[in-house]
Amino acid sequence: MRRLILVRHAKSDWSAALEDHARPLNKRGRRSAPLIGGWLRERGYLPEEVICSDAARTRETFAGLGIDAPVSYTRLLYHAEAPEILEVLRGASGATVALIGHNPGIGAFAGRIVARPPAHPRFHDYPTAATLVAEFDIDRWRDADFGTARAVDFVVPRELE
Repeated sequence: MRRLILVRHAKSDWSAALEDHARPLNKRGRRSAPLIGGWLRERGYLPEEVICSDAARTRETFAGLGIDAPVSYTRLLYHAEAPEILEVLRGASGATVALIGHNPGIGAFAGRIVARPPAHPRFHDYPTAATLVAEFDIDRWRDADFGTARAVDFVVPRELE
């Protein structure tokens, strides 16, 4: 079995006069990331490996989660579409892997990777810091494919406040 934790970055600061890649989290985003991290710890969803977009807001989201796991930052997840995200996942090695990325790609990937979506009203719009936990009945990530994961859990930060 392999477990995927799929996190959209927390709410970013559009008021900052920076190019998109350098945009940081806003106040709400800095509150949301620790809530998601606490939820992951409470439920025992701890990654052995984290693969994170190299944008400022995704890096800051990972830091805010407070998860102690090896992380690699990659430009490949910056505004990646579902097929590119799948290729990144197929290169993972840990049994439980967290991917941290951006919409619309991360939400589209979430919708395509699971055989059945979770019964959650916010799953299909995948708001900021939304987090899906999904499991695959595979031994190697390179065997992951669309429509083969089972949705185990899904949460948005507002449910944790």
